[in-house]
Amino acid sequence: MKEVTIDYALRATWQAVARMYNERAKTFDSTMAVGFTLLSIDPKTGTPSTALGPKMGMEATSLSRILKSMEDKGLILRKPNPKDGRGVLIHLTDFGLEKRRDSKNVVLKFNEVVRANVSDDKLDSFFEVMETINKLIAEKTIYTKN
Repeated sequence: MKEVTIDYALRATWQAVARMYNERAKTFDSTMAVGFTLLSIDPKTGTPSTALGPKMGMEATSLSRILKSMEDKGLILRKPNPKDGRGVLIHLTDFGLEKRRDSKNVVLKFNEVVRANVSDDKLDSFFEVMETINKLIAEKTIYTKN
C-alpha cells in the first residue's frame, strides 16, 4: 500500500498504546484491563456491574473474568444494589483505591507527555476527527445499502 489507511493508523497506534500500558502495568503487578476497570468504577458510590461493560465497551464474558480476578486480588467487593435488589454494585476496596490512583497517574503521565509534544491545535483536530469517526459509526453511515 502506498498510503496507510485510517483504520490501520488507529489500530497500530492503539496497539502501541496498549503495549505501553501493559508494560507499565506489569511494574504494578497488574494489566491494562484491570487499570481501565479500576478507572471505570466510581470510587465513592460504586458502579452497577451491568453498567461497567457498556461504559468500557467490553463484552460481559471478558468483564466477568476481569472482575473475578480483581475480586480474588482484593481490589473490589460486590455488594447488593440498594436501588435494585437483583443488581450488584462493584465497590473498590482500600487496596483497589490505591491501585486506581496508580492507574490514574499512569494515564495522566501519558497525557502530560503527549500534550507537551503535540500542539493544542493538533490535539483539537485529533479529537475532532475521532468524534467524527465515532459519529459516522454510530449513525451507521459508512456501510449503507446502495
